[in-house]
Amino acid sequence: MKILLINKSLYPKGGDAISTITTGNLLYSKGHEVMFWGMAHPLNPEYPYKDCFVSCIDFNDPGTVKNQIKMAVNMLYSFEAKKNIEKLMKIERPDIVHLNNFAHQISPSILHVFKKYKIPVVMTMRDYKLICPTYTMVLNDKPCERCRNGRYYQCSINKCTKNSLLKSLLNTMEMYLHHNIMHIYDLIDVYISPSKFLKSKCEEMGFKGKIVYLPNFVRVEDFNPQYNWLESSIVYFGRLSEEKGLFTLIEAVKDIQGITLKIIGEGPLRERLELEVRNSGIRNIEFLGYKGGKELKEEIRKAMFVVYPSEWYENNPRSIIEGFALGKPALGARIGGIPELVKDNETGVTFESGNGEDLKAKIEYLRKNPNKIVEMGKTARVFVEQELNDEKHYEKLMEIYQKTLEGNYAMST
Repeated sequence: MKILLINKSLYPKGGDAISTITTGNLLYSKGHEVMFWGMAHPLNPEYPYKDCFVSCIDFNDPGTVKNQIKMAVNMLYSFEAKKNIEKLMKIERPDIVHLNNFAHQISPSILHVFKKYKIPVVMTMRDYKLICPTYTMVLNDKPCERCRNGRYYQCSINKCTKNSLLKSLLNTMEMYLHHNIMHIYDLIDVYISPSKFLKSKCEEMGFKGKIVYLPNFVRVEDFNPQYNWLESSIVYFGRLSEEKGLFTLIEAVKDIQGITLKIIGEGPLRERLELEVRNSGIRNIEFLGYKGGKELKEEIRKAMFVVYPSEWYENNPRSIIEGFALGKPALGARIGGIPELVKDNETGVTFESGNGEDLKAKIEYLRKNPNKIVEMGKTARVFVEQELNDEKHYEKLMEIYQKTLEGNYAMST
């Protein structure tokens, strides 16, 4: 089968990019012809047909007014993306297209090209963009569902996009254009949800597309578990952004003796987090910056457990799954799809999202029960081996592809 995988980022930047690349590698290993398409970025590997990629857009560095206007137009309907994907379709004709995260930098304009060439399309949902203009479903640091049943104007009323009325109006316009005027997302045959929570929340919020459940996976052989720990550390690894609950985590950890919190990753919040730690004289928190591959795995293997303190409706976090694969239980917030992975006293322990006292108490509990950490780490590893392995994922993904090609979406979920 010839498969085109699309994601705006095609280097290991975040969960969406890593999942896209990992899926491509899995499909390639099974003998499929795999193509990638997304933004042209200097950190990309050497991809075929890179001359058909779209220009790299960074919304954190908008530049001149002229460039900002161009970005806004692209976000609504990118003619460059449409033209470039058409160019690729004239060279290669995939059997199926698998979309991931493509909002804003690419836009759904490309769907009209796939419709023209009668190519079936599936999409893995990586966030809440299909039901929330800002994709996070967060307002004033709390989960928000004001846009239920297409009330996207709430984004403008509450200035949800970076507290900017202009940016919020643009996001609102984008949603009404795509969903209510163009109905462009009707051109996607089936949606894949990595968590049961995301699937049910989209349906509950009024999204009408066909959604099937398929969680993320890891290639288990690539992860060598370490059930005991080499140092008294706990690890957060992932994006450093507002919705990840990192200020709550810092507050919970700062007075705990004998434990070091290692924060691994980059993001818009890093400078503020480091300033908070420095100004408060906190000595048991380290910022390690971005780490990947073996270096990241070694930091996790040395640790007691991983911590995931999110304060938004988390989907199906790869960080937790990778921690499990390395034999580490997770201390996770009871929110979104996290409890689907972190089963209390089995694969880890949960705490009330946003509650620093509860988080602190659970850290103390785990510290005083080292045997429990080892036991849960082993259970977590077995859970990944049995439920989140590449073979099981491949089998289900092929079922989705095949039924999409047949025009039959009434599958078991």
